[in-house]
Amino acid sequence: MTASSTRRTTAAQSRIAAVGAIAVAGALLLTGCGDQTKDKDNGGSATKESSTAPLADKLPQAIRDKGVVKVGSDIAYAPVEFKDEAGKTVGIDPDLADALGKQLGVKFEFENGTFDTLLTGLRSKRYDLAMSAMTDTKDRQDGVDSETGKKVGEGVDFIDYFTAGVSIYTKQGDDQGIKTWEDLCGKKLVVQRNTVSHDLAKAQAKECPSGKKLSIEAFDNDQQAQTRLRSGGADAGSSDFPVAAYAAKTSGGGKDFEVVGEQVEAAPYGIAVAKSNTELRDALQAALEAIIKNGEYDKIIAKWGVEAGAVKEAAVNGGK
Repeated sequence: MTASSTRRTTAAQSRIAAVGAIAVAGALLLTGCGDQTKDKDNGGSATKESSTAPLADKLPQAIRDKGVVKVGSDIAYAPVEFKDEAGKTVGIDPDLADALGKQLGVKFEFENGTFDTLLTGLRSKRYDLAMSAMTDTKDRQDGVDSETGKKVGEGVDFIDYFTAGVSIYTKQGDDQGIKTWEDLCGKKLVVQRNTVSHDLAKAQAKECPSGKKLSIEAFDNDQQAQTRLRSGGADAGSSDFPVAAYAAKTSGGGKDFEVVGEQVEAAPYGIAVAKSNTELRDALQAALEAIIKNGEYDKIIAKWGVEAGAVKEAAVNGGK
């Protein structure tokens, strides 16, 4: 993969792949809410539940009948969505989908796909929605290729559920006074090659005064950059905020790194839904609002240590 995992604004931008060992417990279906019946859409071989979930009646009837929402996702981006050591799909997105499913009385089934094909899969109706740390942008809303400026499809609507930007992290207890990008002048920074972090570092290097050069070492992936910093080969690292926060929480049992300063280049992640599927869009927005209000959303965000990216409301098409 190429370019930035932070914004994920073009197919040329990268996803940071990592593997964690945190399993998500609990089923996605509400149980004990009604009698089980055969799902005729699946040839009578699967079961569904007649649910009394609070927002079930907001879903399109076809999805209610199947009891399943098909989710397109590039499952290689810890801690947002990734495979654990047992091969289970875990992360922020699956946990949020679990909570949304309880409100809507359906199961969210994640299907792995390359990031740059997710919207195509959505347009072809392979997926009901795409949930994959996808940045809500005007180009995607309008179906415009951000590189060429040409119309490539119908466009999508987004239900915004998280905010992510670029963060700086250091060895724990050794931040060397680094809080901002300007503080990196005279330091050595490690990044993943061809990411927004790399671009920001190169731009900052041009602004540093004479005698305080910012040295940049770029790697193929974020894990290599973390290893370099951990071994003392650099003063700081930079990556996508959720990835930096996850590394700070998990690496060395939470003793290796700390995130310093504020995020920059922050933008919303959105659940993408076809423009024509307004009923599903509105149901998802209502479900997200419900879990924000009942506190389940905050619990999930806190579980993954990314509270700084939490949203307070379920906006639609809030990206620019």
